[in-house]
Amino acid sequence: MPAAAIDRDTLNAALAQADLRVLVMCLYHLSGDEKWLEPPYRPARDVRLIGDPAAGFSADVRREIRQAMASLLADGEPQPAIDDPGEATFQRMMSICLGESVPPEYVPLMRQDMGFEDGDVHWSHGRPQVLELDVVIAGAGVSGLCLAAKLDALGIPFTVLEKNPEVGGTWLENRYPGCGVDTPNHFYSYAFAPNPDWSRYFSLRDEIQAYLEGFAAKRRLRKRIRFGTTLAAARWDGAVRRWALTARSADGSEQTLHAAVLVCATGHFSEPLEANFPGAENFSGESFHTARWPAQADLAGKRVGVIGTGASSMQVVPAIAGEVARLTIFQRTAQWARPVPEYRQQVDPAARLLFSAVPYYARWYRFTEFWRYGDGLLRTLRKDPDWTDPQRSLNRTNDRHRREMTDYIRQQLASRPELIERCVPNYPPFGKRILIDNGWFETLCRPNVELVTAAIERIEADGVRTADGVLHALDVLVLATGFRIASLPQQVDIRGRGGARLADDWADENPSAYLGITVPRFPNLFVMYGPNTNMGHGGSVMWLAETQARYICGCLVAMAERGVAAIEVREEQRTEYTREIDELHAQLVWTHPGMTTYYRNRHGKVRSPMPFRLVDYWARTREASLDDFEVRARAVA
Repeated sequence: MPAAAIDRDTLNAALAQADLRVLVMCLYHLSGDEKWLEPPYRPARDVRLIGDPAAGFSADVRREIRQAMASLLADGEPQPAIDDPGEATFQRMMSICLGESVPPEYVPLMRQDMGFEDGDVHWSHGRPQVLELDVVIAGAGVSGLCLAAKLDALGIPFTVLEKNPEVGGTWLENRYPGCGVDTPNHFYSYAFAPNPDWSRYFSLRDEIQAYLEGFAAKRRLRKRIRFGTTLAAARWDGAVRRWALTARSADGSEQTLHAAVLVCATGHFSEPLEANFPGAENFSGESFHTARWPAQADLAGKRVGVIGTGASSMQVVPAIAGEVARLTIFQRTAQWARPVPEYRQQVDPAARLLFSAVPYYARWYRFTEFWRYGDGLLRTLRKDPDWTDPQRSLNRTNDRHRREMTDYIRQQLASRPELIERCVPNYPPFGKRILIDNGWFETLCRPNVELVTAAIERIEADGVRTADGVLHALDVLVLATGFRIASLPQQVDIRGRGGARLADDWADENPSAYLGITVPRFPNLFVMYGPNTNMGHGGSVMWLAETQARYICGCLVAMAERGVAAIEVREEQRTEYTREIDELHAQLVWTHPGMTTYYRNRHGKVRSPMPFRLVDYWARTREASLDDFEVRARAVA
């Protein structure tokens, strides 16, 4: 909504809630006055996920900034004095906005993410009239939808196979109470499809799902999606250099499809990990995984048990504790959780207007979230070889994080001091996925909630028996036990060149792919959100999807323009890349021996998170090079 369509009182109310560090950047764009980049208009550094809107300014400076913007917007939509500030000034603006130095390598990344440069792939001389590349995408979640939109823009034919009756992937499937995102929403969205109307800083599941459904509708992608259809098998036919695909409908019927390119976009979190506890089949009550939450689940007045204390549990437990008669939580490992006051905070309707009414506001606000929830943390997760207490923490900063979170836990559990020892982890912060406190510790203090740390021995008809001999009587058992993160070969029987099986290539819990995207002996196969591309130190899977979609599109355009039928990444490329991955992870917290985590396999190899800064991964995927591949020309008819 342009500023001209908003009355002055409403606009002033919006400006009163603006992030002033962002507003200063907007003032420079609109006025071109260098004074906005000089003291006293330089914001203070702020490392919180959602920064203090006052940005450290005095009351007089705050008033001046707001009045200046109100004046510029008084006559409607002003023409910017400086639209694109150029690379040098842009770097200076980023550093001023954050109150800290931004390295030069972030300039091209953020200029693309913020729309000052075109980051899309394009044809060199227009789309070829004859295009022999057609694509099948398995999965219509965050990654699949992003790629579909980019392929559509290029005019590359594609079909999406989606097992569910609607788009959304994990956001469609996870319907448990309290389900939501733990990445700030203005970053957890596609840069090329911003949403100015997020109702919360960290939105709940329904709003994210609505965003994805709306995206598919606006981009007219639904007509290209086969809902209720699962990719069951894929076989590379070297004679014709195409994939033969077995698609299975919901009724069990099968159909054979053919495509030049296969993209698997099923992601990390599509297959629930349902732990097999002895006697589970004997439980007489209702039992289900958080990712398979029944639409008509009724927990009111019941005795409910939750197995697991990870991200899903930390969201669902506070959401249901008030309605159940008794809630028993079975904990294997304590979790670090940090307080984020804005986690449950609504975005005031007046503040939402800033994203549509103030030019450049949405771009710069997203940048601040990218920085705080991106690479700033990674450097603090490196092991200091001279650190005197490596079992407790990794380095000086990590130890400070430990003290801060421990103090927070103690404060939260002051009324239940017997819980403190059970709730303070014995491994370094960030060793497992860091969580955001969603009222978890407050919930543990409720009189109807019990935290059980004794190991589960077996499940019986009436409940769960733990190793201390206690039977915990239950009516409902909820499994918050996570996902099989490398389950692609189990979901789809993929056979590449010479009949090579992806299940064999990724056997023994050891998946690997060059850039997390391509695998030797599997020509024209791309994996989105594959091995070592999870956001361990912070980031957004929406952002990741954009980087990988650009890389895949770059490969396809290069193939079409060079008359190439098939590309297969060289084994030495993957070997060197995997060696680098392992060497970098050896220096990071996720290889610390003091905890168990789904981030690594049973051999200690980290196969989920990436060890790079986001800017480094972006640089590697920015432009696809066919020099990394064995290239095969088109088959002769």
